[in-house]
Amino acid sequence: MKKLLGALAIGLTACLAQAQEWPQKPVTLVVPFPAGGSTDMVARAITPKLTEKLGQPFLVDNKAGATGTIGATQVKRAAADGSSFLVTSLGPLVIAPHLIKGLQYDALKDFDLITVAVQAPNVLVVPAASAHKTVADVIAYEKKNPGKMTFASSGNGSSDHLTAELFWQQTGTTGLHVPYKGGAPAITDLLGGQVEASFQNVNAVIPHIKSGKLKALAVTGEKRSPVLPDVPTMAEAGVKNVEVYSWQAIVAPKGLPPAVRTKASEAMVAALNEPAVKTQFTAIGLEVVGNTPAQFASFQKQEFDRWKKVIETGKITID
Repeated sequence: MKKLLGALAIGLTACLAQAQEWPQKPVTLVVPFPAGGSTDMVARAITPKLTEKLGQPFLVDNKAGATGTIGATQVKRAAADGSSFLVTSLGPLVIAPHLIKGLQYDALKDFDLITVAVQAPNVLVVPAASAHKTVADVIAYEKKNPGKMTFASSGNGSSDHLTAELFWQQTGTTGLHVPYKGGAPAITDLLGGQVEASFQNVNAVIPHIKSGKLKALAVTGEKRSPVLPDVPTMAEAGVKNVEVYSWQAIVAPKGLPPAVRTKASEAMVAALNEPAVKTQFTAIGLEVVGNTPAQFASFQKQEFDRWKKVIETGKITID
């Protein structure tokens, strides 16, 4: 018994020492998308706070490509010592595994989950000159013109793409998906009227809605967005079961020492909740989540299964 207690005490001491010592060198937050997007913004908002609180530089490294899976694979292969984290959207963690063959990681097994950082609903938007003023208008048009109304997205398998697919499944309609290489070019063509509609992240299009260049028809949240209080939810607009949130999260390579994982989670959640950071997010419609690793695991499985069903039902591919 004394030997067992001694071993436990040594283990606990070692664990505490790891937490106290971390980080001993610069920490990289890998963002698997280009600079300037929502995920990149989240990473860059928290790095100064983490650097300040933990005494080592926290750096952002953009490793874009293959809908976020190149950066995710890099982090999966990195040392599990607290020197590398992945700040990602939902795509690589719950969507890409159902769409990309030969993926170099198992999204449910190859990462230690840290926290879901932020979430925001998507919003159905049309150009200001569009004849469609309500969701009912869009549904009526699509029923009369199946497969013709164009919906822009930031890419095959993106949150905005799959929200459109879910919308079509729930309303018994079809449109024409137009994938772009990122949200920025999709929004540019939407503003120019080259495409007719899109389910964009609220934070990405809020300036264009406020300026009157885009019309917001409905948000995909369970309740109205604080930054768009006059815009109905999909349920209020008559379409049920299209509650969708785009989200950003932080994960690490599998095998992170438990004490380091706990310290990293607490530090990152604290950085997300810093008043200046939180204000920056809420002003553009992002809600800080900052949940625990256990809560994140439950949420990831729920989202993983949900998008698997949407993809299989719609026979969606990215070829």
